[in-house]
Amino acid sequence: QVQLVESGGGSVQAGGSLRVSCAVTGYWTNLPCMGWFRQAPGKEREGVATHDIYGGTIVADSVKGRFTISRDYAKNTLYLDMNFLKPEDSAMYYCAASRSQNPCRNFNGMDYWGKGTLVTVSS
Repeated sequence: QVQLVESGGGSVQAGGSLRVSCAVTGYWTNLPCMGWFRQAPGKEREGVATHDIYGGTIVADSVKGRFTISRDYAKNTLYLDMNFLKPEDSAMYYCAASRSQNPCRNFNGMDYWGKGTLVTVSS
């Protein structure tokens, strides 16, 4: 079984920065695909960024140029560095992982999910 535990959320003013982290524990720690998703109140969950085991990444257009996804294999941890935050970035941020590389192409089909960490950006 794989467990994903997010941390690092919080409150920040618009224009500020935050880093959220996702610690991976369990049987399969070198997962082929990992990613970040977010869900704001009243909105559908959306993909933010993915990182495959070869270092390939995709980033949603809404955060491109502001957010960076990275992965530390030695620490079994996934990161999302968020800069120039906007109030519309406020959401619960979820870490996800897949036994397949496919979700890293289109955000669909993740197998494992964390419980989320809340990010609030004030204007």
